[in-house]
Amino acid sequence: MSLLDRLIAASVGFIPKSLVRRVAWRYVAGEDFHAAEQVAQRLEEMGCCATFDLLGEFVEDLSQADASVQEYRAALERIHEVGLDANVSVKLTAFGLKLDEEAAYVRVKDVVSHARGFGNTVRIDMEDSSCTDATFRIYRRLRDEGLDNVGIVLQAYLRRTKEDISELAALQPSCRLCKGIYVEPEAIAFQDDDEIRESYRAAMGALLDGGSYLGIATHDGALVEAGVDAVRSRQVPTSGYEFQMLLGVAENIRSSLVRDGHRVRVYIPYGRDWHAYCVRRLKENPRIGRYVFMGLFRRDS
Repeated sequence: MSLLDRLIAASVGFIPKSLVRRVAWRYVAGEDFHAAEQVAQRLEEMGCCATFDLLGEFVEDLSQADASVQEYRAALERIHEVGLDANVSVKLTAFGLKLDEEAAYVRVKDVVSHARGFGNTVRIDMEDSSCTDATFRIYRRLRDEGLDNVGIVLQAYLRRTKEDISELAALQPSCRLCKGIYVEPEAIAFQDDDEIRESYRAAMGALLDGGSYLGIATHDGALVEAGVDAVRSRQVPTSGYEFQMLLGVAENIRSSLVRDGHRVRVYIPYGRDWHAYCVRRLKENPRIGRYVFMGLFRRDS
């Protein structure tokens, strides 16, 4: 990490909220589901589907977790009502994981069960390494309960991912594969970009060969090409995979994938907690912080 990156990471909390908003609104749909729905409708016109992510992880009491559950239930009802090609993505710390694992399980089960009633799915996001084991435990419990409309996320930069894929193989999980954004120690996570890409390619191949539905979640052009090659060489039908990207990122790659007939899902964050979300993400990944910081001074930002 460069000295500039460290300085930006230390100072992002002091950047005026109005300036952060100038950049954030490219990557966050707005403060409520109505704004997110409008973004999803525009994306659908461009040939993309969506996943909605209500911001507000690391709740401090379970009443906040209950509010998240109700927001997600309402979102699922609205998705069904208007016929959006969309699902939802949840973070277990928003359901109280850091307070009470059992309470988090009960709440995410409520949302997954509600989604099943509409023929929809829920993706459980993977958070930092302090949450990994608990996230897998909850995912397995949901599957053991017969809830197969739930997916998981794997992070290619974690050294454990190869073993995790092997242990989950019997479930043929619907899996979103990403590089990983959290700053983790070298003992548990690859630090070198080439090592991370190699781990990503290996994980992608293992998941496809194991029959998992795969969300190829990356903005890295080399890995997008590797993903295209992987599904083509295995003759995976378009019903067996999708590419996934964040709102406002790599839009040229996204458009190219759609033109070539690939299914592309865009991750749409929204909610009143947008500022805290942005500050956390910038601190977690200072290199992104540098780009955002520079963006504040560009006329087109």
